[in-house]
Formats: sequence, C-alpha cells, structure tokens
Amino acid sequence: MKAIIIGCGVSGLSTGIRMIEAGHDVEIWAKDLPPKTTSNVAAAIWYPYLALPRERVLAWGQRTLEVFYGIAGEPDCGVLIGETIEVFRQDMAEPWWRSAVRHFRFAQPAELPPGYTTGYVFETAVIDTGIYLPYLMRQFEGMGGKIIERDIQSLDNALAVAETVVNCAGLGTLSFMQDTELYPVRGQVLRIEKPALKWSMLDDEEDEAGVLAYVVPRVNDCILGGVAQAGEWSLEADEATAQRIVERCALLAPEVRDMKVLEHKVGLRPGRSSVRVEVERLPGGKALAHNYGHSGAGVTLSWGCAEDIVALLKG
Repeated sequence: MKAIIIGCGVSGLSTGIRMIEAGHDVEIWAKDLPPKTTSNVAAAIWYPYLALPRERVLAWGQRTLEVFYGIAGEPDCGVLIGETIEVFRQDMAEPWWRSAVRHFRFAQPAELPPGYTTGYVFETAVIDTGIYLPYLMRQFEGMGGKIIERDIQSLDNALAVAETVVNCAGLGTLSFMQDTELYPVRGQVLRIEKPALKWSMLDDEEDEAGVLAYVVPRVNDCILGGVAQAGEWSLEADEATAQRIVERCALLAPEVRDMKVLEHKVGLRPGRSSVRVEVERLPGGKALAHNYGHSGAGVTLSWGCAEDIVALLKG
C-alpha cells in the first residue's frame, strides 16, 4: 500500500521506518531535509519537555527510550546512554516521568552545583541529531523508502497518489492545513567545544529573562541552551540571549564559559495543547494520519508516536 509522509525530521523518519516494517511502500515528501530541519537544532536529550497529555507522553516516551537503548550500540547512530542530573533550588518529589527511566536516584549534596538544594540523577539518552538524522535516513532508504524534496502547499497531491498520508510536518503543518492550536515555541542554543563533564546537566527554571539552562555533551561537541519562547517566529540568533544562556549554564558547569563557540542555532518547536497522534478515515477509504505538535519532546516521543500511528492505521 502506497503511503506518503510529509516531513523529514525525526517524527517523519521514525514513522517511515515503522511503516515500511509494517508493509507499506513509503515516500517522504518534505520542503526541508536534514540538516535543515527543526530536529537538527534539538540538543537533544531524552526528556519529556512541554508535551501533553502526560499519560500518553509517558507511554510514548518510555517506548522511545527503550528503542534508544537498542540503537545505542550501533555504529554511527549518534545515540549515547549515560547519566543526567537535573537540579533545583527547592525540595522536589519524584518527577511524574520517573517510571519511564530505568535508573533514578536523588543527588547527593556534594553532586549539586552551588546554590542548588535538590537534584535528580537518572540514566537517559543523548541523541546527537547531526549524526542521528543521517542514520535514520540511511535506515529508511536502505529499507526501500524514498525521500523527495518538495514544497507542500496542499495535501491533495499526496492524497491523489497514495492510500495513506501521514502529516509529520511539525509547525510546517500550517502551510497546508489549519490548526488553531498549533504555535511556535522558539528555541535558541549554542554549540560549543566539548568540555570534560561526567553528565548532562539541566535546570529548567526560567529566570527573569526567560532563560533556562541545559548543558548536553554529545559525541563531538556540546549544546548549551536555552529558551522556550511561545509565539515567537524569529529564526535570528539574539546575542544578548546567547550571552545569558552561557551565564546560566556556567552556574551548572563553570568550564563551559571557556569553551569555543562553534555555532548559534535557532529552531521553532511545534507547540500544541496536546500532541496530535490520530487517523482520519476519508471518503473513498483513504487515511490521513497526524503525528505532530510534540513541542519540546519530538525526539523523546518519536518511536512511541510512530508505532501508535502504525497501530492506528491497522485498526
């Protein structure tokens, strides 16, 4: 059965792979291909950030993390398994996503940066998207999938030639379909030389400038972030924001202040009141599926959502 997926970020590629495995003949149509996708800007660390509803996010995230554990041993995949510490300036109970991770503990006082009182240490996956997305493309094309670069202004062309169309276009959905719940959540990060850190570090409490802090060492570099600016469409890097990100991250890991900045990156997360994973049955028996609105958790939810799409299409 012919299927067309709109979008070649992490959601589109993951869905494409699972659909080929389920017996579909799959093409991906996309205006932007890696490395020019929003997914390429992501840090990316497995962490269910901003996405709702929690019960579905928990299931999708747990399944995705299981897949990352399986992928991590493959060459040139960009997936690293290791510890992350999330820190707080007040006492905290266990997080709502605790059951999704295999190893979790509260941090010891000596492990906390100055000024912090509580922390979680948990095992998770860091996904170096500059390596991981080409890996997914090789997997998809190696299984017989085709990737076609084209601007999509309407779904009619895809529905005219395929029995199934899956929208994985993220914020690009607004170029061919109305969704009043979909909005941009602007992110800005710095890519720096890789410092010698034992783990990734997170502090998601925004300061008065709306800046939070995450330090994510990857295969060959490190990402410093960031912001989550709802409703902002600008793709230009703001220098004042970048400086503030470095200062916030230096509170977690002072050595990042001395690392060379390699690149400034800006992306627009697809914010939505809830992640949209569903299938519409159209007149004539065709199917239009939706897999978008993952906000700051596209990588974190990618495999779980992809597998749900396949299951819904079978149903």
